Amino acid sequence: MRIEHLAIWVYDLEGMREFYELYFGAKAGVKYVNPKKNFSSYFLEFAEGARLEIMQKPDIPVFGAPGTEKMGFVHLAISVGTKNKVDELTEKLRKNGMRILGESRTTGDGYYESVVLDPEGNRIELTV
Repeated sequence: MRIEHLAIWVYDLEGMREFYELYFGAKAGVKYVNPKKNFSSYFLEFAEGARLEIMQKPDIPVFGAPGTEKMGFVHLAISVGTKNKVDELTEKLRKNGMRILGESRTTGDGYYESVVLDPEGNRIELTV
């Protein structure tokens, strides 16, 4: 088994698409629009691994009870290949004004990672 894709509700669909294309080399598929449901989305493909579906619909709440739909996700871990690349991308994001929540380090469970926020405040773990 493998993870096919993860999905995240976003406020700014185009801004988030551009963020993942610019910093992570994602390739967006054709934009899907459902006017009846006021819904639109992109599937983003990476060099390998699972796809990310970014979705936008104006009436999705920020907070919700367990099991209900709400904005964002817990975190997305993106493997960039090496410790050096984790450090380099973390610095590139910092220089471009992105917020760094956790500096590069080896965690207690053995991951080398940093933690950054995307433009909408979602946590991304950059890891080997």
